[in-house]
Amino acid sequence: MIVGLDMGGTNVDAVLIHQGKIIETSKIPTDHSNLLESIWGALKPLLSGQDPAKIERMILSTTISTNAIIEQKTDPVGMIIESGPGLQKDFLSCGRENIFIGGYIDHRGREVSPIDKSEIEKAAKTLKGKNISAVAVAGKFSVRNADHEIRINELLKDEFFPITLGHTVSGKLNFPRRVFTSYYNSAVYTTFLKFSESIYKALQREKINAPVSVLKADGGTMSLKAGERYPVNTILSGPAASVMGGQAFLETSKDAIFLDIGGTTTDISFLADGVPLLEPLGIKIGEFPTLVRSLYSVSIGVGGDSSVCVKNNKIVIGPKRLGRPQAFDGPCPTPTDAMIVLGLISCGNKSKALSAMKEIGEQLNLCPEAAASAILDTMAEMIKNKAEELLHEINSHPVYTVKELLYGKKIKPGLIQVIGGPAKAMAPILEKSFGIPCRYPKVYEAANAVGAALARTTAEITMFIDTAQRTLAVPEMGLYEKISKDYTLEEARLKAIDLLKQQSSLLGAEKGEIQAEIVEENSFNIVRGFYTSGKNIRIRAQIKPGLIYGLWGDKNVSG
Repeated sequence: MIVGLDMGGTNVDAVLIHQGKIIETSKIPTDHSNLLESIWGALKPLLSGQDPAKIERMILSTTISTNAIIEQKTDPVGMIIESGPGLQKDFLSCGRENIFIGGYIDHRGREVSPIDKSEIEKAAKTLKGKNISAVAVAGKFSVRNADHEIRINELLKDEFFPITLGHTVSGKLNFPRRVFTSYYNSAVYTTFLKFSESIYKALQREKINAPVSVLKADGGTMSLKAGERYPVNTILSGPAASVMGGQAFLETSKDAIFLDIGGTTTDISFLADGVPLLEPLGIKIGEFPTLVRSLYSVSIGVGGDSSVCVKNNKIVIGPKRLGRPQAFDGPCPTPTDAMIVLGLISCGNKSKALSAMKEIGEQLNLCPEAAASAILDTMAEMIKNKAEELLHEINSHPVYTVKELLYGKKIKPGLIQVIGGPAKAMAPILEKSFGIPCRYPKVYEAANAVGAALARTTAEITMFIDTAQRTLAVPEMGLYEKISKDYTLEEARLKAIDLLKQQSSLLGAEKGEIQAEIVEENSFNIVRGFYTSGKNIRIRAQIKPGLIYGLWGDKNVSG
């Protein structure tokens, strides 16, 4: 059995899957003051009467790191940055304290200037004086040679925790993004660690020994232990669950729109030829761009529980959620109240929902039912307008999917897949607004949790080879070794695939689900004088996001 759990801003959804079939689902409101109890409130009815020993794995999609950033509850971070010559420093500043040090590794990984131990000791004194314990260290070309970052870590490790080293978060060369990624990793580290420790304690209490994984922003999973080391990769795992949940119930080779309508937001994402889009460089988190691999997804502040009011004789929905719907004793009208009045969903107190629609209708000279219809039409139009805006932006650039770069591709959606609590109610309204078929799965309310449950482990490595210096480096794995001067591109390919499989296993992948592939390779001659002195080889390999298996047997229902 597999347990999938999605912690949304409004509800926690959980699902139990046995031999490819959904056998139980549960949903409870999210208590942001006690996330652990929210999780177990969803899991207890799910596991009631089940043998815990039969649970093979548990996958969480969590907002814990995202919320820490949004709510500005991250730890203060001291940044130690080795920027080298020729680079402005101010735009790299992101921590509570930013200390720029001397020392320099060049683009080929050669030490040009050593680090100054006294500079590091002075930096440590400054950070301790400001009660900063979390640190991130980033050097411009540390992915080619991490020696300086490693030596700085040795000098600091007894006095600071956590310490993130830039070369370990990504092997990509974009230095500013690596600085910011390192910063966020240290900023959310202890928050995620406390969450992880609570999960393990709860599992022991419930006598569940199954391995636990967490969903990453790229739609893949990694073990909870790996998440403790690199919590930055768990940021935006919620939207990733939306995409994976949509895919679990839809087998198509068409362009499509994926919508996940929750209580607070709607996540919008797209398929190109049936394959999810990928952010090519990495996502922007808060103020800073990062190297965190992510599925393409954009959230807008409109959901089932969004506040509804009338301004200038027009219906305004969101972007804030002020509480539960009036049908559940909430403070203001919501689209959920509109759905209840129109008989599209059966829950809550219908007379209170009717009162909410009457309040809106009186300001528009409409009866409650007409007001309810107008609210849902407005909601669908808001989603459509945002989707069209995003499509225009996407189609003005090369289209990147989790599989490949599609040159000249223009996405023209032929269908919509909608999940989330309001999916069934909104499907026919969205179909009318967009003018294309809109489908929703039978288990539309828990589709996110299904997406988390069935996502396979993903990993990515970048390999740098310099045959003139006889060096091979895979920064994400902390691997630096000597090679022969005759090392070939074919040898590099085989090595990269083998190392990627090793890395995937460390992240919790089962052998049967590892599908490694080379996604980028370059080989250039290194010329000195009039002679070729060696080759510079760069290879990027990945385990692409995907599902263990789909649930296409649980067919979609047309809107």
